[in-house]
Amino acid sequence: MTKQPYSLTVTEAASAISSGKLTPSQLVNSCLERIDAIEDKIKAWVLVDREGALATARQLDNELARGQSRGALHGIPIGIKDIFYTAGLPTEAGSRSWAGFIPEYDATTVARLKTAGAIVLGKTHTTEFAVMDPAPTHNPWNIEHTPGGSSSGSGAGVATGMCSAALGSQTLGSVLRPAAYNGIVGFKPQHGRISIYGVVPVSPTLDHVGVLARTVKDAALVFQAIAGHDPKDALSLDEPVPDCLSSLEEQSPPRLGLVRPFFYDHADEEMRQHTDEIAARLRQAGATIEEVIPPPSFTTIVDNARIIMAVEAAAYHRDHFAKHKDKYRAGIRQMIENGLATDAAEYERALKVRLQQCSDMEPLLHRVDAMLTPTITGPAPHGLSSTGNPVMQGPWTIMGVPSISLPSGLSQGGLPLAVQLAGPPKAEARLLAIARWCESVLKVDLRPPLD
Repeated sequence: MTKQPYSLTVTEAASAISSGKLTPSQLVNSCLERIDAIEDKIKAWVLVDREGALATARQLDNELARGQSRGALHGIPIGIKDIFYTAGLPTEAGSRSWAGFIPEYDATTVARLKTAGAIVLGKTHTTEFAVMDPAPTHNPWNIEHTPGGSSSGSGAGVATGMCSAALGSQTLGSVLRPAAYNGIVGFKPQHGRISIYGVVPVSPTLDHVGVLARTVKDAALVFQAIAGHDPKDALSLDEPVPDCLSSLEEQSPPRLGLVRPFFYDHADEEMRQHTDEIAARLRQAGATIEEVIPPPSFTTIVDNARIIMAVEAAAYHRDHFAKHKDKYRAGIRQMIENGLATDAAEYERALKVRLQQCSDMEPLLHRVDAMLTPTITGPAPHGLSSTGNPVMQGPWTIMGVPSISLPSGLSQGGLPLAVQLAGPPKAEARLLAIARWCESVLKVDLRPPLD
């Protein structure tokens, strides 16, 4: 093998493992060596389960020796955001108030990864309770810049090759934004498509599980392993999961709706120009690009959702917060206090407004194969005091529709830029195929300059 195992995509590693050129133990050891080499600088991990990962890898080696394979994720090391319950491993949600908490069971997503043969490498840093108070993680492209949040460690860990892929969560922009800032793919499916059972909630109305990976196919492979109805999750979709892998390479040039209003209003000039250039490249490759004007209600969609987030976060934290308020950091504390101070009538109004905003926008989603927008307002901001603005990713999360971020180039300052695709409800298979087509046209493979 010419590449170091840690630098392989999930797809490449799976091929090497299935052909006998690589063992799960070799891949895990390579990732651990990578962690040892750069973690002090990046700080992606709360916990690396070295012994547990190696023991699981040896078990999976033995299964392969007996001719048994669990599928494409057999032996693939995955990072788990530290709001996902992991049996026997601490889940502290980035908070002093949860220090030392060890769940007795796995989140459904973690359990499904294990069944599929993936290896839990450890827990990645999150902002406190997946809200806004930053994790200690640095952006590997420039350690003086934020890696984004709240899935900060998952984004940086995948981008640097410390793990092959990672789980994240998104309530407004917490998968796609760190993916964009770190130069990797971030995918969020339809709300309810992946179980949130065993995931510390922010706002169940808006919470999604997502995947951070290096390629569209990698994201699809992980998605396929963890998606599906879960009776333990009251919001879980009770319907078949689309087969996203069979049609991944069959997408003809798509019809894309370029949405400038709202998104360009929040983007900097470099990001606006870059998105126009990407649209031109996709058009030249055969895509049909038409401009889409969102309805007037779209302009307040993120502000309205913040009311829902605050009330639902406050409901979850109320009792614990009353006892441990002093251990909560400023951002999450303010959000909970805002939620506690919001009356039921205002919350009900916000829920109704959200439904109307979704209803206003949804017909436009069906007019094209996918919407095309910037993922981010611009390159990752300087400093670690915030994780950037979620306004660009928020609308599609609030609507609950599938969305994906693709790395699309570098800024003049050498930081990753990215574009976002969003599809109609439940159309993950088509969206991933369109994203794969765009990925094959753009041919952008970003690796942070660490070596």
